[in-house]
Amino acid sequence: MTAALRRTRVVEGATGLSPDALLADGRPVILRGLAADWPLVAAGREGADAAIGYLKRFDAGRQVVGYTGEPAIGGRYFYRDDWSGLNFEAKRVALSDYLNRIAAHSDDPLPPSFYVGSTDLDTYLPGLSAENGLAFPDPPPGRDPPLVSIWIGNRTVAATHYDMSNNLACCLVGRRRFTLFPPNQIANLYPGPLEPTPGGQVVSMVDLRAPDLDRYPRFADALATAEVAELEPGDVLFYPALWWHNVEALDGFNVMINYWWNAVPAFVDTPMTTLLHGILSLRERPEAEKRAWAALFDYYVFGDSARAAAHLPAGVRGDLDPLDDRAARRLRARITERLNR
Repeated sequence: MTAALRRTRVVEGATGLSPDALLADGRPVILRGLAADWPLVAAGREGADAAIGYLKRFDAGRQVVGYTGEPAIGGRYFYRDDWSGLNFEAKRVALSDYLNRIAAHSDDPLPPSFYVGSTDLDTYLPGLSAENGLAFPDPPPGRDPPLVSIWIGNRTVAATHYDMSNNLACCLVGRRRFTLFPPNQIANLYPGPLEPTPGGQVVSMVDLRAPDLDRYPRFADALATAEVAELEPGDVLFYPALWWHNVEALDGFNVMINYWWNAVPAFVDTPMTTLLHGILSLRERPEAEKRAWAALFDYYVFGDSARAAAHLPAGVRGDLDPLDDRAARRLRARITERLNR
């Protein structure tokens, strides 16, 4: 299915990182070989055992969440066929023991699926980032640094989903394939339930490996916009927040480190809260009211942030003034008070 898709743009010989430039371009890009000289990449070239041994050196002894699926799921973390739950088991496990379990099944023709996802790097593998890390610029004052996580497993598939942050995905051991869709394809991707979800985010109902276009006909339109990023160890993929992506780990042992960040002040809340409250407060209103509210949101939220207050004297603009940490706390308190009535 991915063979006919447009290929993600590649920058060869990348030696530095400019998050602002990546965001300005606004599209996925592969920074070929940016992490090629990391020690973990070198260990992976020697084989899975060497990579596992290298990771164990940094194991802090804390339990991580290990996701384990039967061979029948083919590595795709999703829902059961009868919708009675998720098709895998999540348990807290000792990391080194879990790595041993992955290694013990490395020669199986159809092994169980093992996956450690979105695990804070410095908490669970302290010191690893000192030897394997991007030179990410310090954030401006008032902004959070990136969240750095590690992903470990065998041949797994993360069903098509989106993240609320910009992402730099560093493929370090094993190959990975990302299939990416722009945010405006949401209706053509047939999103699943808001909860529960296999990994915390809404996933597409369509299996990219074998799309059922009779059941999901608009997915053909999504594929017409898609692009595929084939990553070798040492490659780094950037894609912006809210781009949908299907992630396939293609080898018997795979490791990725990623950097999530948002180019907004730290006091800014997650828009998902707004979306959920929008479902509660707007979705069931008459169509004419919804169109009217859409105009209000365009004026106060999605349009020019200065326009709504430009004609008002400075002393009476209130919530229409630019937000800072203090104003955000005050506004959050008012919202909480209204929700608790």
